[in-house]
Amino acid sequence: MADLPTPRPAAALRDTSVDAVARQLFTQARTHGHWLPRAVAPALLRELYELARCGPTSMNTQPMRLKFVISDAAKQRLVACVNPGNVAKTQAAPVVVIVGQDLSFPEHLPRLFAHKTDARSYYEDKPEFTATTALRNSSLQGGYLILAARLLGLDCGPMSGFDPAAVDRAFWAGSTVRTNFLCNLGYGDASQLKPRPPRLDFDEACEIV
Repeated sequence: MADLPTPRPAAALRDTSVDAVARQLFTQARTHGHWLPRAVAPALLRELYELARCGPTSMNTQPMRLKFVISDAAKQRLVACVNPGNVAKTQAAPVVVIVGQDLSFPEHLPRLFAHKTDARSYYEDKPEFTATTALRNSSLQGGYLILAARLLGLDCGPMSGFDPAAVDRAFWAGSTVRTNFLCNLGYGDASQLKPRPPRLDFDEACEIV
């Protein structure tokens, strides 16, 4: 049997392109609240979803549903649902994504998780389990959406600070989708950024056991 190669240190596996991507996605990327008056092309939003949908979810459930709010009329409906502190940034953002979670995601499992067992049975008469699965995995997908947006050169401003029931009535009425969170998208005005707040150190947040 041939000898296995000696693993190289992680630092040796990194190259300039990897470092550049890390800066774009994490270390230099910022949460934006002020936006340049520059539109986001619908084709770019399609490309954004094509990337984000590839991220893993449990049993390939894919419960995330998206509303890309662009028109003035839709924006006004949404502004009526957000807290006062989020009104200006919501109005100014070229796109606001309503990240939803579809509680009927099990209906798609025969196609998305086509194993011998019909996976819909795992969720029958289990509303709490269904809701927890939808929330967890749509949140994961929302994270993928943010990273994909940054990869495509967009800036992001994820938000809480809204009335979920009001957003549901305004945008998901008559459906089984419920709002998870909002995310402003566009090209951020870097001149309005404040210094980055601190992050917890490894020893504060992590433990190797």
